[in-house]
Amino acid sequence: MATQADPHLAMIRGVTPRTPEGCEECLRLGSPWVHLRLCLTCGHVGCCDSSPLRHARAHACEEHPIVRSMEPGEEWRWCFVHEALV
Repeated sequence: MATQADPHLAMIRGVTPRTPEGCEECLRLGSPWVHLRLCLTCGHVGCCDSSPLRHARAHACEEHPIVRSMEPGEEWRWCFVHEALV
């Protein structure tokens, strides 16, 4: 049985990280982060769910659900709506 493609994949755009040096909100707040996630719709850089403030998830819930890891050597993408790799 074939799996159906995630409909949120249509939201992916060619993006450039808005704050490649770190999580956009954490940089503003002076808060630490663990790993970074890139929104594949607008280029927002947010911190992961292991980080204290989970900005990538907050952005995904409010705006754009598909992110990619910004960690060196990682290429995976995640849909926060479906809680699945895409």
